[in-house]
Amino acid sequence: MGGDREDRVRHSPLTTPGPGHRSPGKDADKDADKDPGPGLPLVAVAHGSSDPRAAASVDTLLSLVRARAAAAGYPGLDVRAAYLGHAAPTLAQALGAVDGAAVVLPLLLTAAYHSKTDIPKVLHEVRRARPRLGISYGRPLGPHPLLRRALERRLAEAADGEPPSASTGAQSASKTVIVLAAAGSSDPAANAVITDQAERWEAERGWRAVLPAYASAASPTPREAVAAARRSGARRVLVASYLLCPGIFADQVRSDCLTAGADAVSPVLGAAPEIADIVLGRYAESLTSGAVPLTDSAAAV
Repeated sequence: MGGDREDRVRHSPLTTPGPGHRSPGKDADKDADKDPGPGLPLVAVAHGSSDPRAAASVDTLLSLVRARAAAAGYPGLDVRAAYLGHAAPTLAQALGAVDGAAVVLPLLLTAAYHSKTDIPKVLHEVRRARPRLGISYGRPLGPHPLLRRALERRLAEAADGEPPSASTGAQSASKTVIVLAAAGSSDPAANAVITDQAERWEAERGWRAVLPAYASAASPTPREAVAAARRSGARRVLVASYLLCPGIFADQVRSDCLTAGADAVSPVLGAAPEIADIVLGRYAESLTSGAVPLTDSAAAV
């Protein structure tokens, strides 16, 4: 996936230094301007769920990010969670506890409505309330080459070993169908990224097919994709869960796919080391990328 769409579609960071920069003295207010740089707190924004397993998974992932931060050049990195809904703190609450500046990263697998609209809307509101607060807004987790590595490892866990592929010389690869089960979005561009990843995965691994599927807002559903694979004569059907956290949504995908005839369904990506490394990479990118002002047009990237 070296040529992933992330190399062609940039999710511009939004940096919001306040006007009238001045050097803070001992009486300067806590929002005194700071340019984004190493050591800034990282606020990771997850979707949120009423299922407590989701927040627990986010906590475990961010603990892994902290543990791997020193090796990435950020010892003692301050990493905080925030949620779009169903859990606390909200993004506004998390930023309310930040002094000076922060990097905000969406813990989302694709760039869609939440990262393009919901989060920038909150950032606008925070910016109006605290004009001197610096915010560097980074890109979602995907697409990224490490995501496929994590998917393959999770798939191997579910399939009792490495799934057969042409690259490993397994003859059964041509009779294996993989269903790439994503959450789905009303944004066609987000779904197109999943289709693109499925096509690349199929070409590089030599499986009979990798079928994109969407648990909501688009078709086919994972259940429909599994059923289609079985009708096509696939000897083995494996489902790769392109979902970050466990919960009711992931449980439904698993249940539907097994009922439809899948041989195995991989666990969610969760607190995978590959995901932690992507988070740290996005953090580094946000510190060094050329920034744009927090304007209405920027918030709509």
